[in-house]
Amino acid sequence: MDEADVRDRLRAVEDPDLGDDIVSLGLVNAVEVDGDTARISLALGAPYSPTETDIGRRIREVLAEDGLEADLTANVPSDRDPDEEVLPGVKNIIAVASGKGGVGKSTVAVNLAAGLSKLGARVGLFDADIYGPNVPRMVAAEEAPQATQDQTIVPPEKYGMKLMSMAFLVGDDDPVIWRGPMVHQLLTQLVEDVEWGSLDYLVLDLPPGTGDTQLSILQTLPLTGAVIVTTPQNVALDDANKGLRMFGKHDTNVLGIVENMSTFRCPDCGNRHDIFGSGGGREFAASNDLPFLGALPLDPAVREGGDGGKPIVLEDNDETADAFRVMTENIADMVGVVQRRTVSER
Repeated sequence: MDEADVRDRLRAVEDPDLGDDIVSLGLVNAVEVDGDTARISLALGAPYSPTETDIGRRIREVLAEDGLEADLTANVPSDRDPDEEVLPGVKNIIAVASGKGGVGKSTVAVNLAAGLSKLGARVGLFDADIYGPNVPRMVAAEEAPQATQDQTIVPPEKYGMKLMSMAFLVGDDDPVIWRGPMVHQLLTQLVEDVEWGSLDYLVLDLPPGTGDTQLSILQTLPLTGAVIVTTPQNVALDDANKGLRMFGKHDTNVLGIVENMSTFRCPDCGNRHDIFGSGGGREFAASNDLPFLGALPLDPAVREGGDGGKPIVLEDNDETADAFRVMTENIADMVGVVQRRTVSER
């Protein structure tokens, strides 16, 4: 078999989200046949995404029917000038946002990053909440960043994640009282001067609202997409809508909606109670034609994990941890959709 034969076989592999085969979509970068091995470069951009993992499995099955072993690699060609790349070693940047505080945005960001790391991805977690940084506490990160001779910053690591936060740079009780231009300058430095290295995902925990920090992020970083966090209640949904419109005005992909504190299961009686209402996040996603990424329960174990420095998603055989894992996989899948769609539309 030669390259043309292999490409013809690959037409049997469908992309379940884009609705066509991977060859027609332009997702096969290159094919090289060496004896019984077909080396294939694919335009798959979401490492450890369940959907993209399944595409790889299907490719191996199709080629095995012809006695070929598939050696797969993944690379999404960039259309940006290499000299203009802000973080050339980072494949995907995901912003976790909310229109208001108190909906568990940081909890979602921390567990998303930890969940991706647990899947095997190379992950960075950037606490961009300049005025109220708390990510280091939520992962029990006690090691401070180190400075190099070149005046760059080496971030500490915890649970396989590289970490950066304003909390590393100020005292525990010191308030941050800065105006917009200073925030922009600091964010630029914390992003560009940090030795992030090669990452599959960089998760940004944005502050609540639609202010200077969000604007600086949108102007500075090439976001793959944003995740909007809300609770089911109407007050939170009203503010989530403002966050959604902010990303729309800056042509940023919204990966979907996460509904936090969706229900509470009483540990004594076992009954479920909708303390903040029911289904608001799912309805919000549907009304805006966005994916619903998951419903996360109101569980004291989540709070305990945040205060104790161990994200709940890292627990095994736990119903709440499973909900966070499903959310993580859904977000990874949506990152893949964005990346593959971008390639297919070129």
